[in-house]
Amino acid sequence: MFTLPELPYAYDALGPYISKDIMVVHHTKHHQAYVDKFNKALESVPELKNRSLDSLLSEPDTIPDVIRLAIKNNGGGHYNHSLFWQGMTPGGGGEPTGELGKQIIQKYGSFQGFVDEFTTKSLGVFGSGWAWLQPNLEITTTVNQDTPIGQGLPTPLLGLDVWEHAYYLDYKNKRDDYVQAWWNVVNWDFVATRFDS
Repeated sequence: MFTLPELPYAYDALGPYISKDIMVVHHTKHHQAYVDKFNKALESVPELKNRSLDSLLSEPDTIPDVIRLAIKNNGGGHYNHSLFWQGMTPGGGGEPTGELGKQIIQKYGSFQGFVDEFTTKSLGVFGSGWAWLQPNLEITTTVNQDTPIGQGLPTPLLGLDVWEHAYYLDYKNKRDDYVQAWWNVVNWDFVATRFDS
């Protein structure tokens, strides 16, 4: 059985950029619902229970048709959110240092150039979805709870949730304000560790 991961910080720790209210709802309601529905889908096909989350999402052709969409949506929601929480930290933001910072500047001309490109891609997601930083520092997007690994891409370094449930309590319909605020909580130490490995 898959379980809801604990946050590595308190619900109110990302204020004033992301409020306690939205963190509680996002983590304990939305993410928990994905975990619950994912486990329920797996119960109907016991032979899948011992497989890892990554293998279930990256090998969709091995999933029976009857639960394939539930695995993709709810397993994807669990996968995406688990990474999302780790990519943020109290007192985060700023610019990455070390090899990650160097490579971002080399690829995008400047850190601000990278921020602008990532922001543009985030705002360009139609409806609900995600923006991702890949290990090669390319920026990709997925819709709904699709995952990069479900599309044959590697495990991403960082993900940004641009579903309305991630920001509506704080920013109403202003996704751009939410994305701008999110840069203040990005956990560059976490991203750099993943990049270096």
